[in-house]
Formats: sequence, structure tokens, C-alpha cells
Amino acid sequence: MTVLVSDEHPSSGVDPEHLRRLAEAVLSAEGYPAEAEVSITLVADDEMASWNSRALGKSGPTDVLSFPVEALRPGEVPTTIPSGPPLLIGDVVIAPDYVRRQADDQGSDADDEIALMVAHGVLHLLGYDHQSDPEAEVMEARERQILATEGRTRPW
Repeated sequence: MTVLVSDEHPSSGVDPEHLRRLAEAVLSAEGYPAEAEVSITLVADDEMASWNSRALGKSGPTDVLSFPVEALRPGEVPTTIPSGPPLLIGDVVIAPDYVRRQADDQGSDADDEIALMVAHGVLHLLGYDHQSDPEAEVMEARERQILATEGRTRPW
């Protein structure tokens, strides 16, 4: 699997290698092949506010945004062609400062919260959603399972 991590936040304080391994763990747990490719970008709050405005029409920053390449469905891995092009899954954008404040507000560990944002963002790319209560329960359960395998907890 290829997970590209770009730290565009000059003082994010986040270990890109940890994010890469966690995203790989999500893809692997969901049965995605080695040809799968995801990008994770860390940005400052002002950049995230710009993404949030352009993508969702909302003002201000948010914790994580996901931009899938294709409309995937949970549990249904697309077929790949041997020796073909990589399976482009999509992009995840995370605002570490926002995530840390969110963790502080909830009394949770900031590293667990950032790990959750990676798992949450990648699962969104794979078709998981939380628009309805049943969907949210499925997605949150999957986040807990994956984070537990990585020694992390789902903070909320």
C-alpha cells in the first residue's frame, strides 16, 4: 500500500510515519490490496477553514475532511488489474491544532484523537458514513476495532 503523508503545517508536531502506518492498517483491515493509494495532508486551521468552505460550504476549520476518488462501499473492495495502475482511493486532510483542541475539550488523549481522525478519514474514503444512527454505529465500531489493533482507543 502507498500512503503519502504531506505535512503542510510547519509546526504540526505529528509523526508522519505513525499516520502512514495507521492508514495502512485501516486499508489492510478492510482487505485492500497492496496497489491501494491514499494521501494524508496535515494543514493549519486557516487552510482547513478554506477546504471546509470550498468542499462543504461551512465556515471555520474542522478536524478532518475526506475526498474519495470513487464512490466505494464498505466491505466491497474494487477489483484491480495485475501490473495495472494503482488503486487511487482518495485524500484525507487533517488539522492537527483543531484536533488537539477538540481532544482537550473532551478530556481525551491528543494522539488517540489524531489516530481516530486518520481511521475516520480513511474509512470515509472506503464508503463508510455516519449520516444515520445505524451507519454511525457501524462506522464507530469499525474505528474502535481498528484503533484497538494499533493500541489506540476511540476517544469519544
